[in-house]
Amino acid sequence: MFRRIANLIRGFLSLFVSGFEKRNPEALLEVEKENLRKQIANYNQGLAAHAGLCERLVSQIKRQETEERDLAAKAMANLKVGNKDAAGQYALRLQTVRRELAENRTQAGAAEKTYQELIRARDVAVKAAQAKMESLKYAMDDMKIKKATAELTEMASGMIGQIGGSGDTLNRLHDIVEEERTKAAGRARVARDSLDLADIKVKEAEQHALADAALAEFAAQAGITLEPATPTPATPAGKEAIGPAASEIKT
Repeated sequence: MFRRIANLIRGFLSLFVSGFEKRNPEALLEVEKENLRKQIANYNQGLAAHAGLCERLVSQIKRQETEERDLAAKAMANLKVGNKDAAGQYALRLQTVRRELAENRTQAGAAEKTYQELIRARDVAVKAAQAKMESLKYAMDDMKIKKATAELTEMASGMIGQIGGSGDTLNRLHDIVEEERTKAAGRARVARDSLDLADIKVKEAEQHALADAALAEFAAQAGITLEPATPTPATPAGKEAIGPAASEIKT
């Protein structure tokens, strides 16, 4: 019974996690990136230990090569002076050193080869993982664009084709705006036609006459003679209009 309940709980948790992953693919991708960084760090630690072994073998080989040259020289020197016992001891040690040197060289070669293969394997795995992540990132961006395009298309289709939808609302709004605009244009025309243009012209003539009189008074006070203006079609015969736009001032 308890096992079945535990399986049911795990199933619900798995469904919840799967749904969360579908809704948040970017978060899942970031988790995988972090996992990749941790794996690379752990791999590099093992690689560093192997590189240390290689360096240890190289150092040991160099030391044994020096010892080999030293033992060979000592064996030769004792042999030349006739000291065969000492020369024999040096020769025996030289054989041991040469045997160990050969083994270390073989191990160093194999270790170096393994190190290079491990580096290549790491680089290939990292590049493959990075390429897959970049591909997933591009796919997610493309998915977002396609989802947005689909939503916009569905919305536009609903505005145009659905009966009683937002398309009809926009049509009604257009009719209302057109009706109000027509009413406003009619009111403006009625107001314009209601203006008393004759009264406006009389008031304009009065303003011009008052301006001419004020100008004549100012010129008389200043001792300036105003030349008579050229009669205009609106001026009665035998009369002259005086104004700042039709006169010249003489000093």
